[in-house]
Amino acid sequence: MVMTSPATATAVNSVLRVPPASPAAAAAYFGASLAFHADASDVASALAAEGDPGFVVVDSRSTASWDQGHIPGAVHLPTALIPEQAARLLDPAVPVVTYCWGPGCNGATRAALALAQLGYQVKEMLGGFEYWAREGFAFETWEGGERRAADPLTAPVDDDADCGC
Repeated sequence: MVMTSPATATAVNSVLRVPPASPAAAAAYFGASLAFHADASDVASALAAEGDPGFVVVDSRSTASWDQGHIPGAVHLPTALIPEQAARLLDPAVPVVTYCWGPGCNGATRAALALAQLGYQVKEMLGGFEYWAREGFAFETWEGGERRAADPLTAPVDDDADCGC
């Protein structure tokens, strides 16, 4: 087994070519990230718990997308309508969690920006509707409720299993 010094490893390893941030900088960055993001599993857990979760979920997609499937209890507020309809649909004292299609879509980010510019506290749900459905959480369509089996690449397949995150 050949051991290399950190200097040698960084010269040949693309992961360490740019050195990791200091622990203090990493803590600040990751702490800030959690202030801006929530994942589908945490949102589902909070919504399933007894009582008020303390936030409202906003689906920022089109009506056709909403009809295809959305999180039960979510508010449908397409991003383009946020400036004219947010005050009518949302309480400015209640934090908002936005979502769109999935990780390849930045619609939830645009919605979160629009809401933040109006003075709302907001987080973006990572993974969007795609990961909500892939993790096996119930959703509603224009035809009624639906739930798919959890994708073992995204979540534990046992309903009672905790991913340990």
